Amino acid sequence: MTGPTAPTGPPEPGDRPALPLFSLGSPGSPRPTDVAGGAPTADASVSRATPGDAAAIGIVQDAVWAEAFLGLIPSAALAAGSPAAFAQAWEASLAAPPSPRHVALIARAGDRVVGFAALAPNDDPDAGGDAPTHDLLVLGVHPRDRGAGHGSRLLNACVDVAGELGAWRVSAWVPHALRGTRAFLSAAGFAADGARRDRVVSADGDTLSEARLVVATRLAPEPPA
Repeated sequence: MTGPTAPTGPPEPGDRPALPLFSLGSPGSPRPTDVAGGAPTADASVSRATPGDAAAIGIVQDAVWAEAFLGLIPSAALAAGSPAAFAQAWEASLAAPPSPRHVALIARAGDRVVGFAALAPNDDPDAGGDAPTHDLLVLGVHPRDRGAGHGSRLLNACVDVAGELGAWRVSAWVPHALRGTRAFLSAAGFAADGARRDRVVSADGDTLSEARLVVATRLAPEPPA
């Protein structure tokens, strides 16, 4: 990861449209949607996000959401998001993160922001027992920039940063319908831990079924022999 800055945080749930938080690609894809090994990208990098990146993140998030969640959540809920709405929420949260352990990252291709991710500490005992855990709240790469390894770089950076912040595990709630996202995470070492939930995604109570995937960070102790 290049150019670390002060820790930053993702938008809080009350500051953004009520949409599912995790997507890397379109639903139903039988393969990971962004893996290393595609066309090389000059000056590709990952760094901590700042308030000045909010507008660019909003553009990427809007493009990712429009593709990934079309047909999965009510159209009214999907329409609640826009580049401006996402950017406003990100700017507020990046300017005043809930804690130093809330972190947002961006992927760049040259000077362009092409992807983003966010981590937050998880203090729920069910998330990892005695194992300190960070949640991967969101990770997205603009549809036109997939296949160049940006998602893999973002994901690796997220796991590394979580370990630097003291986490032994990273967890992610992923909609069942996003098979490409699950394949991408599985290829990176994430595995389902058996937890499931229904996330409310609209004011009318519509839900989206999700499963939790987890991976160990480098800080995690080795299992006993």
